Amino acid sequence: MGSVDETQHVPPSDLPGTLGALRAAGHRYRTVKDELRENLLDRLRTGQPRFPGIVGYDNTVLPEVERALLAGHDMVLLGERGQGKTRLIRSLTGLLDEWTPVIPDSPLHEHPMRPVLPASRALVAETGDDLPIGWLHRSLRYGEKLATPDTSVGDLIGDIDPIRVAQGRTLGDPDTIHFGLVPRANRGIFAVNELPDLAERIQVSLLNVLEERDIQVRGYQLRLPLDLVLVASANPEDYTNRGRIITPLKDRFGAEVRTHYPFDLDLELALIRQEARLVAEIPEHVLEVLARFARAVRESPNVDPRSGVSARFAIAAAETVAAAALRRSGLLGGDDTDPPVARVGDTALAVNTLRGKVEFESGEEGREAELLDHLLRTAIADTYRARLAGLDLSGFTALVADGRAVTTGELVGAGELLRQVGPVPGLAKVLSRLGISDAPTPGEAAAGIEFVLESLHLLRRLGKESTDDGRNRYRIEG
Repeated sequence: MGSVDETQHVPPSDLPGTLGALRAAGHRYRTVKDELRENLLDRLRTGQPRFPGIVGYDNTVLPEVERALLAGHDMVLLGERGQGKTRLIRSLTGLLDEWTPVIPDSPLHEHPMRPVLPASRALVAETGDDLPIGWLHRSLRYGEKLATPDTSVGDLIGDIDPIRVAQGRTLGDPDTIHFGLVPRANRGIFAVNELPDLAERIQVSLLNVLEERDIQVRGYQLRLPLDLVLVASANPEDYTNRGRIITPLKDRFGAEVRTHYPFDLDLELALIRQEARLVAEIPEHVLEVLARFARAVRESPNVDPRSGVSARFAIAAAETVAAAALRRSGLLGGDDTDPPVARVGDTALAVNTLRGKVEFESGEEGREAELLDHLLRTAIADTYRARLAGLDLSGFTALVADGRAVTTGELVGAGELLRQVGPVPGLAKVLSRLGISDAPTPGEAAAGIEFVLESLHLLRRLGKESTDDGRNRYRIEG
């Protein structure tokens, strides 16, 4: 049901322990949809965060989701890969009550004021206010299934348990049922990821769950007033071609919400900063290169737009670039004792590892690396124009005057690069424009210098020679 260990959540000792105490405390039964609605309204009124960690959807997707929750609708989220659909669905649990009362050991987490199984109803009738109750944390009120072609009705809804039948129970006895994932999400939220991949005959099993809120198992019907919210995700391309959501099921979802990639560069950057696990420092201008790179790949006519370019593309790129800086630090430990800092040259090292995240048009076979290299160079040039346009960079071109050269590269440490260039007129202004502090570390200063040299090369003001050992020599062409 949930990814959180129940032992991590011990209910407070002051919560009622019996049904009578629960009633005396003034507890009011609410359906899950009522619970979500009232808690969302409370956060709207108080200005508390509703969906922590969701970036770029404040004015587009989230208002639609909030309207769906307020309306009490089950919903389906449509969007290309890497648009945070699953993250958004999982964040809905934050709108549930932190603790909810349940009948202990109930496989359906039944509310003691609304038992649904015959055995539970009999237990409540027998014990009355003396019924012991338990408390369930909201993190355990979420169930999820990745739809696959081999998913069965038994997985989702349930099946007859032959062991229980062998123990003497009759097939008509509800105790013979081993409940599936959907009933076990009772009193919570259940998500089906990639719903079109679910076989159409299996999708039919969800029809009653969404509308009549009952289930049918092996030829006999068990009336269960399930109390849950069903949320599904789907890729729009799958939604119409590779697989499809059957029409009756589409009709039963109250809301269809379209997700999207970040519209703005700042949101793309915010997403990378939030999600990437970096093992080395990446200066702001290098992160901007990676964000622009991801957006350029996404918009390229050579890339299949139906597949999309996941936000994980830029996140993985940032993590790879940071790893390249850490590797350089490890190899050149005797030269660089400061914390490792990524440089723009490290971005080229991520291209090969990112090819698998992009679906190219069929006519581009064999040119994938070449296309990505071109888009990366475009991103570097665009970052230069955004940050350094108009600055006097003659101090950098003077570094390679009179036939001299400056060597950088994967295995050239910050100390070695700084010794080559010495004091550079205009470096302080460059570092300021790049968002680097007034007291840069050697790694940060080297990152700024390498960015300028690479940008001047892309603007055809410097030549560049690459060697087999990963070194780049910048010099005046001609």
